[in-house]
Amino acid sequence: MIEFASLSPAVQATVLLVVVLVEAVALYAGYGVVERAVAPPLIETIENA
Repeated sequence: MIEFASLSPAVQATVLLVVVLVEAVALYAGYGVVERAVAPPLIETIENA
């Protein structure tokens, strides 16, 4: 594992920012895939209820 404590505070902040942005993009894409898969049948079920 990489030892981040030995890095300067500016580098630590940059690494944290990059990790958070990558996680946000992954979650956004994941939710988009789930929405495309689940939304149409769910909407159809609600409309037919």
